[in-house]
Amino acid sequence: MKAVGLYRYLPIDDPNSLLDLDVPTPQAKGRDLLVRVKAISVNPVDTKIRAPKEQIEEKPKILGWDVAGVVEQTGEDCTLFQVGDEVFYAGDSTRQGANSQFHLVDERIVGKKPNSLDFASAASLPLTSLTAYEALFEHLTVSHNKSSNVGKKILIINGAGGVGSVAIQLAKNVGLTVIATASRQETYNWVKKQGADIVINHHHDFSSQLQEENITNVDYILCLHSTQMHWSAMAEVIAPLGKICSIVETDKAVDLGLLKNKSATFSWEFMFTKSSYQTTNMITQHEYLDTIAQMVDNNEIHATANYHYGSINAENLRKAHKQLESDTTIGKIVLEDFD
Repeated sequence: MKAVGLYRYLPIDDPNSLLDLDVPTPQAKGRDLLVRVKAISVNPVDTKIRAPKEQIEEKPKILGWDVAGVVEQTGEDCTLFQVGDEVFYAGDSTRQGANSQFHLVDERIVGKKPNSLDFASAASLPLTSLTAYEALFEHLTVSHNKSSNVGKKILIINGAGGVGSVAIQLAKNVGLTVIATASRQETYNWVKKQGADIVINHHHDFSSQLQEENITNVDYILCLHSTQMHWSAMAEVIAPLGKICSIVETDKAVDLGLLKNKSATFSWEFMFTKSSYQTTNMITQHEYLDTIAQMVDNNEIHATANYHYGSINAENLRKAHKQLESDTTIGKIVLEDFD
């Protein structure tokens, strides 16, 4: 089968950073599905894993953790899907990624593709929607009951990115007042389109901007960019007993003591935790993706694909990685079908 992968971890301008390959087609066993990949999207995790380092792979490393496709084969223990089902999923970072014509994935982290979306649009959703869903409803413990959220506010830092674009929609859907950050006119327009009630600039002081909107503090903060840089600002504007969740690692320690007097909570969200550690609640990702698909089909939320980079090959994936590394991407980048 065709695939795009790497042997060496190189700068994206190097033509050997991602290569067109022919590799053996795998077979489904156990609870694995073999999926014929129809479309993919590209995420910051791809660029982080591909980032330059000395390591050399004996067998090609295949990236890609956002897929929409069709079930080609099921393992003998599969119960959730049948051959021919249209599916979407984000996969498992401890296994080979999905930048290939066929891909193995555990059925417990796979959902039925939204009926109302084509494959490219569907591929834009799994990783970001799962991340946003887990952050909001597992870590921040936001209620699904709209009446419980009346008057409650969430601040989403980096609202125009992939996760932010979905998180805004999910938060609005359950009745929260959504404050998103953006720093350019095009990102401002994008987050308003996703449903943000208020937009502030993450390069300026949070507290004073919120005060201009007659807001003293927020009940929830979802940090999707520069945890360390925004830490003090988040600690200042989080409400007493409030909750902060971040998806962005920090290379320096942050002062958790800033949250003590408010009894505020901080937690990490990493979408790959459940599959990496085979947690007992791993199947919740299957359930969440099915819920997200139903919400899309009910017009409660929408896909966030904003760039289509053509067919799936090394050249186009290098362009997508370079776009992501520019840190100016709005929404999601998708690719569709192999040459």
